[in-house]
Amino acid sequence: MQIPKFILLSLLLLTSFCTALSNSFDSNTAKADVGVILDLDTPLGKIYRTCISMAIEDFYSKHQNYTTMIVPHFRDSRTQAIAATSSAIDLLKNTQVMAIFGPQKPSQASFVIEIGNNVSVPIISPETGVSISPEESPYYIRAAWSYSSQFKVIAAIVKAFGWSEVAFIYHNPKYGGGPLPFFIGSMIQVSHQSVFSSSSRDDQILKDLYSLKMMQTRVFIVHLGPKLASRFFRIAKEAGMMSGGYAWIMVDKLTNLLHLVDSEAREAMQGVIGVRAYVPRSNELKNFEKRWSKRFLAEYPDMDMIDLNVNGLWAYDSITALAEAVERVGVTSPRFKKPVDRGNLTDLEGIGTSNIGPSLAPLIRNYTSRGLSGNFNVSNGQLQSYAFEIVNVIGRGEHTVGFWTERYGLSKKLKPDDDDEGDYSTKKDNLGMIMWPGLTIEVPKGWEIPNSGTKLRIGVPTLGGFKELIYAGRDPETGSVIATGFSIDVFEEVMRSMPYAVLFEYIPFHEYEDYDGLVRQISLKKFDAVVGDVTVTANRSEYVDFTIPYTESGVGTIVPIRDNDRKNTWIFMKPLTTSLWLTIVAFFVFIGFSVWVLEHRINEEFRGPPLQQVGVMLWFSFSTLVFAQREKVHSNLARFVMIVWLFVVLVLTQSYTASLTSMLTVQQLQPTIKSVEYIGYQRGSFVGGLLKNMKYDQSKLRSIYSEEFDEALSKGSANGGVDAIIDEFPYIRLFLSKYCHKYIMTGPTYGTSGFGFAFSKGSPLVPDVSRAILKLKEDEKMVQISRKWLGDLERCQGDGAGNTSESLNVDSFKGLFVIAGVSSSSALAIFFFTFLYHHRYILTSTASIKEKIYGLARVFSREKDDESRTGDVVEGSPAISISCDHQDMFSQDEGLSTIELATPPTHHVTQP
Repeated sequence: MQIPKFILLSLLLLTSFCTALSNSFDSNTAKADVGVILDLDTPLGKIYRTCISMAIEDFYSKHQNYTTMIVPHFRDSRTQAIAATSSAIDLLKNTQVMAIFGPQKPSQASFVIEIGNNVSVPIISPETGVSISPEESPYYIRAAWSYSSQFKVIAAIVKAFGWSEVAFIYHNPKYGGGPLPFFIGSMIQVSHQSVFSSSSRDDQILKDLYSLKMMQTRVFIVHLGPKLASRFFRIAKEAGMMSGGYAWIMVDKLTNLLHLVDSEAREAMQGVIGVRAYVPRSNELKNFEKRWSKRFLAEYPDMDMIDLNVNGLWAYDSITALAEAVERVGVTSPRFKKPVDRGNLTDLEGIGTSNIGPSLAPLIRNYTSRGLSGNFNVSNGQLQSYAFEIVNVIGRGEHTVGFWTERYGLSKKLKPDDDDEGDYSTKKDNLGMIMWPGLTIEVPKGWEIPNSGTKLRIGVPTLGGFKELIYAGRDPETGSVIATGFSIDVFEEVMRSMPYAVLFEYIPFHEYEDYDGLVRQISLKKFDAVVGDVTVTANRSEYVDFTIPYTESGVGTIVPIRDNDRKNTWIFMKPLTTSLWLTIVAFFVFIGFSVWVLEHRINEEFRGPPLQQVGVMLWFSFSTLVFAQREKVHSNLARFVMIVWLFVVLVLTQSYTASLTSMLTVQQLQPTIKSVEYIGYQRGSFVGGLLKNMKYDQSKLRSIYSEEFDEALSKGSANGGVDAIIDEFPYIRLFLSKYCHKYIMTGPTYGTSGFGFAFSKGSPLVPDVSRAILKLKEDEKMVQISRKWLGDLERCQGDGAGNTSESLNVDSFKGLFVIAGVSSSSALAIFFFTFLYHHRYILTSTASIKEKIYGLARVFSREKDDESRTGDVVEGSPAISISCDHQDMFSQDEGLSTIELATPPTHHVTQP
């Protein structure tokens, strides 16, 4: 490759300037030797070297008055941990460097950091995957953002798109280290890990990719170097895994070096998402990039041009920080304190400890400045992250789709930290449009049932129970599994309605005592799911994921039926309470009296001797009960009273008839829960634990197999059985469909979640199965399945405690009695007011009160027509005569007194 003349000329001028600058520092500055250990034959190592050299030149060209000057001593570690370690020992022993920058790989850095701790020399490492924490090592400075910070970004992306689990693909570092410890602690559900090395053959990679393809997971996190990633993505495309439905996310190590990936691999990577550190653009950075490109091309003329990345900028800023710290500490002599005992010492032990390191390290470990990379903030030895950029590989470049910060989470535009608007968010709407693999904008759902012939292992219970709900066994002739029942039909109907094919096989399981033990087999990886009469409980949901329930929820009580009341002699009295009976009788008497008062003066049927009138009054009133009264009423007031009363009687008779009919036909419950001695529950069910939690007396609880329910209830507590059985609604419904003539469900009832299908934690099938259950429950098919296996309870009367008939009380008819009482009282009030008005001459007379009352009674006892005829004789008491003239006077003879009013009488009635 020929180098243009102007580039050679520029290089010559730059070299002359640097030589002159170096000469100007020779006489006035102290040399600060610094070791730089890099893989110099790698593209990243060359980027580091150029950036470090330019950082030293730029720094001292700006600070020509400084009394110290860094002199770099480069060593090539040749990608080997041993070479890096030997280079570090050589720099410390022979050059006595004040600090070391590097190495690049975690396996190399781990050894060098340990050496630095032993000799008290600061180690500035650009590698993010070192397992040693800067907090644990006082001489270690991590000059890169930690893996833990970028995995927070990946976790936010995974959450934003609703992916439940991912597969992690990473390079296997020698001697430990790498991203795995940070990734595991990032709260991302990892379903599978694939580890590759630089020596992995293509066929090995393809084999592992096919294994990944056979899994449900379709989200992959890739942490590979550019060279290995180039081979990996080419093979992934060959395996058909770079198409629609797949999601690939690169960590920053690959995203920053994406320009080093070959063109064929880049073509295969279309739609891949990448995460990298965000570097704010500035004029200073733009000028530096131009100078760096020229310098890099001059130093490596035979190499294709590569782009400057954030790793080089961090190296530049790290050397700047080191130069500042060296200037503050100064250069002392001797630089190392040798050990006192120098006999039989290794090379490392013979180095001693640095005299400058204890003062130099704290200045670098806590340093803040505005560098080329942006905010260069080192705190406690760790370079702090600021913002991550999320990019989408499209064509030959990367398109920015959003950002992530610790303060705001995901956002389309980068927000400053002092922006008070908005909270932390992981919504996918906060990202721009993403082109996914397969050149589609449809978001991958993150999982897929592989079409590989692999079947889901479905565990089914064999514990004795209702076979109508679940039965599992093996055909004695063929040995194949036979699974039937309500739960099986529902599950298979749900699987048929899924939008994709799901292959499964039933596996009967016998080795468990209760359903908790059965469900736990899923977390032990023996089953992929469990189908059966498994109740959804909070305890079980800690280690499995349940679908929504497919049955009604709740726990009820089964008790025997009694019909003893039908043989009771006085059962006809039970529909009404005693107080209601007495109230009705009182109202019959009151209504009879009211009608007699209103009809007595004008209706011959309500007149006669006193005993006869009492009989007529009661007969007329009580005969209205069956609407058999013969007497006719003449008064409009009486008719009004009768209309209201007949309506009341109609309501009372109909209510009485309905209540008595119910008592004679609806079976009553025996016993109530409060009166039982022993309570049963189905063996293996969670109901036993429920009753214990509800503080039931443990000595009064008995576990019973479902096939023994009838026998236990028939015996009762006195004969070794139980008085009641508490179980879940589906079991009760099935039991009552067979024995509805003997037993009934009554309260109290307790809420439960019902039966659900159990899957492994994070299973992508759960949401789709739950949606299919919802659709099935709204369809007629669910009703058909229920009737097929659980029977039709509508044909069986009395399926609940609500059928218990209770006696009617006064409160039930209080409104009717108030209406009847008010109407009758009003009619009587109107009658007496009219009567008194017409006979006011008696009230205004000079007679005594007793005489006035007696006189009114005599007038009331007469027929109204007699009172209107002149000269008629009214038979009264043997010694009483009443004289009236125009109703203005009445007199009492028999030698007692005579009362005459102002107007002389025109008619005189004398007692003979």
